[in-house]
Amino acid sequence: MSIFDHVQDRFSRVQQEDMSLEEYLALCRRDPKVYASAAERMLEAVGEPEVIDTAKDPRLSRIFSNKVIRRYPAFAEFHGMEEAIEQIVSYFRHAAQGLEERKQILYLLGPVGGGKSSLAERLKLLMERIPFYAIKGSPVYESPLGLFSPEEDGELLEKEYGIPQRYLRSVMSPWAAKRLNEYGGDISQFRVVRLYPSRLNQIAISKTEPGDENNQDISSLVGKVDIRQLELYSQDDPDAYSFSGGLCRANQGLMEFVEMFKAPIKVLHPLLTATQEGNYNPTEGMGAIPFDGVILAHSNESEWQAFRNNRNNEAFLDRVYIVKVPYCLRVTEEIKIYQKLLEDSSLNAAPCAPDTLRMLAQFSVLSRLKAPENSNIYSKMRVYDGENLKDTDPRAKSIQEYRDAAGVDEGMQGLSTRFAFKILSKVFNFDSTEVAANPVHLLYVLEQALEREQLPSEVFERYLGFIKEYMAPRYVDFIGKEIQTAYLESYSEYGQNIFDRYVTYADFWIQDQEYRDHETGELLDRQALNEELEKIEKPAGISNPKDFRHEVVNFVLRARAQNNGMNPSWQSYEKLKGVIEHKMFANTEELLPVISFNAKASRSDQKKHEDFVARMVDRGYTEKQVRLLSEWYLRVRKSQ
Repeated sequence: MSIFDHVQDRFSRVQQEDMSLEEYLALCRRDPKVYASAAERMLEAVGEPEVIDTAKDPRLSRIFSNKVIRRYPAFAEFHGMEEAIEQIVSYFRHAAQGLEERKQILYLLGPVGGGKSSLAERLKLLMERIPFYAIKGSPVYESPLGLFSPEEDGELLEKEYGIPQRYLRSVMSPWAAKRLNEYGGDISQFRVVRLYPSRLNQIAISKTEPGDENNQDISSLVGKVDIRQLELYSQDDPDAYSFSGGLCRANQGLMEFVEMFKAPIKVLHPLLTATQEGNYNPTEGMGAIPFDGVILAHSNESEWQAFRNNRNNEAFLDRVYIVKVPYCLRVTEEIKIYQKLLEDSSLNAAPCAPDTLRMLAQFSVLSRLKAPENSNIYSKMRVYDGENLKDTDPRAKSIQEYRDAAGVDEGMQGLSTRFAFKILSKVFNFDSTEVAANPVHLLYVLEQALEREQLPSEVFERYLGFIKEYMAPRYVDFIGKEIQTAYLESYSEYGQNIFDRYVTYADFWIQDQEYRDHETGELLDRQALNEELEKIEKPAGISNPKDFRHEVVNFVLRARAQNNGMNPSWQSYEKLKGVIEHKMFANTEELLPVISFNAKASRSDQKKHEDFVARMVDRGYTEKQVRLLSEWYLRVRKSQ
């Protein structure tokens, strides 16, 4: 199918379908979805969730305390928002059941750049997927069921067409009432159309923004008289009225009110009657206009606090269903947000050195966390990300303890994802000769950006502390490991020799036997074996060598049984691998001939250097980054 056919097909699919009122009622009898409310249609568009038993995943079990959680494919790209999304879906589920939520405003409360607008856009997009039925020609897209009286026609409709009486809650619009008079009470003359909600055409979806406090009035919500029609109709005639307000356009759908609490309170009054009674008054002396849709509002916390603290707004406060949308507090999910933003830009193909996104995500999350008592904020960040720190930080608490101590407002302050992405953009464009990102440039750009932000001194010092105390030192270790690993791969034989010798010495030491070296003929007693083993163990800080030696030998003996009696690779046992690496690189000077970009003394050194660079490129670095990061690492290590 060509792109032209695809667009034509989409256009044809959403065109109006015209039918008589009788045909509509017959359709209602066969399919209850025909008269479904906006909340029910939203639930259908959201679809069934993916149920995840977090007890089966070690990381998720720590984050969600072994609970069964639901993830909705419709919100798959909203990373780290499981709780907020579940609350939003709960709102629609309860509203669809006819509970109190159907009379409440769905209100997203959160900090700037936290994802409120994106959630609102996704809900509007979902609303477009399911069609609804309205009286043909109605300027407010009212339901055909509004033509019937709940008191007088409700039982008959339920008996004959199976339509529950709770769906007959909307009033007839002034426009429909005028048509009914013209038809002499013959409702069969009304036609019904099937419509798809549309953001583009403002069909059952609208967006309202606060205007100037001095001149904004309720017409932005309820519409106003069209002065061009006053030559033909009286001022209170429905045909002289412009049903252009947000509530008019969003009937049977969704109205988004951006930064709602920035609007004057007088402008918000129609929302009260629209949600509670299912109708609202126009600006002229006509009958009430029906509203059977969802009102979605969002604003920042400062506006909400000011509004909530005003006692005159109590009636409004009781009609708001609050969903908090805090910043993401999990590093892994924050990285996914950056990856999603990069995919939507031309930077998606630009090289990004390993650990760049992780460092930025860690910094962002640290800025949003409340500092814990008797614990390290870096450890708290790792616990929130689902890491197990029992062995590495005994003072680290459980995720629930951290949350209880922090309170419900954690994540409502700090640096936004928007700020982080602007930093990332500068990092990618930092080098004029190569569009690429790496952690060294990130550290520099981040520090410069914090100085330009003119933050309060204590906040600035705290953020700077995150860079100096946590990020930079850990990156030195990380890039050192990367360089050493790339270097090591050309010296794997050396590593294997150390491994084999350690295992042999440890085995003889455990058995309390003397060992004779086959090559030199040297005889090593238990004391001499112990000294040789300690030369490897001490640089790595092994605190309990006796247990460590038993552990290693047991591992190797089991591995030999499955490996035809041969020792496993020196990199197969993570604990001993780290010990050997410490032994091999206790002195950075050993690295210099291979990793430095100076002229090489021999062809052999040049070949080793080229192999090292090639392996670093395979690990995700550009050649230019290999030089930059290697030189930075050597410079930092030299200064320590």
